[in-house]
Amino acid sequence: MPQPPSTSQGTGRADSPRLAWGLTGSGHWLRETLDFIFTLDDVDLFLTRAAAEILGNYGYKQDALRERLRIYQDHTASSVPVGFLYDGHYHTLVVGPATSNTVAKCVAGISDTLVTNLYAQAGKCRIPAIVFACDTRPTVITEAPGRTVTLYPRAIDLDNTARLATYALTTVVDDLDALRNAVQRRMSCLNTSCS
Repeated sequence: MPQPPSTSQGTGRADSPRLAWGLTGSGHWLRETLDFIFTLDDVDLFLTRAAAEILGNYGYKQDALRERLRIYQDHTASSVPVGFLYDGHYHTLVVGPATSNTVAKCVAGISDTLVTNLYAQAGKCRIPAIVFACDTRPTVITEAPGRTVTLYPRAIDLDNTARLATYALTTVVDDLDALRNAVQRRMSCLNTSCS
């Protein structure tokens, strides 16, 4: 497993806190999201098992991604990498693209994947989260491996996304421009001490 970002001598806090980015098993806006991530500095990727599978389906090789980013996958029952949140290694968590499954688990307080555990622990550590939800509109046209498909999110999917948007320290975004803006606002906040 890769080592966490460096910490100040004896303090346990990171010298330069980073952005933790959780990928789930969604292909919706995946390419565009990764292109955006590549423009940012100090980002670590956290992959659910579904994300690890879906990356390959969309032609991404983890070895190639590791040349550009620090990547964490979890093979433990307790999601050991979430411990990096406790020591100040991350200033913000971004989850996205976030499947309806991940959103529903976050709404219900279920933390049984690496990314849902990150979301829960970020909240407990008062670390802001940005969630790029996939199911935000009644009709979604999205890329599937080798084709484009039209999906019709269920009422419960849309309701869960709306509920998650009401949670403390959580910003829910519904498209790539909103994602970019939310991340840039958060980065600006870090420079001006807002939260």
